[in-house]
Amino acid sequence: RMAKLSTTMMLLVAGGALMSVVVAYFITSAPAGNARIQLMPNDTELVSLGGAVYVQNCAACHGAALQGQANWRSRMANGRLPAPPHDETGHTWHHPDDYLFAVTKYGIEAMIKNTYPNNMPAYEDQLSDREIIAVLSYIKSQWPRKIQRQHDQISQRSSNQ
Repeated sequence: RMAKLSTTMMLLVAGGALMSVVVAYFITSAPAGNARIQLMPNDTELVSLGGAVYVQNCAACHGAALQGQANWRSRMANGRLPAPPHDETGHTWHHPDDYLFAVTKYGIEAMIKNTYPNNMPAYEDQLSDREIIAVLSYIKSQWPRKIQRQHDQISQRSSNQ
């Protein structure tokens, strides 16, 4: 009887520990409220996920090699801008992590709280927070180290405000 009680206690403790790990994973993997976003271009698992998400959701407009659409700074006949590049020739790296995450999740109109004709969808209902961070981490992983360091500084300055 004592052995059975001991085994039951061990299973309860192990189950509780496992539950703690699962809860901690979900708390840390999805930003909540004003949580700071941090891209992780050196996390190979996250970057791999991000590459797959990018191919599925972003490459059609922003290009398989992150090159964007031709003449991306000139408005098209419909008044919208072509998709910009996400490589080092574009302006993506000029924006801090939090901004990139919010624009991807909520869309530019939600960010500026105004109508703005654009082709970039909001991914709030299509991608999880982890997938958005993964795709942005993938994009950042493709930049030269110098650009990554500059982007780190931009994000750091933004988080200090």
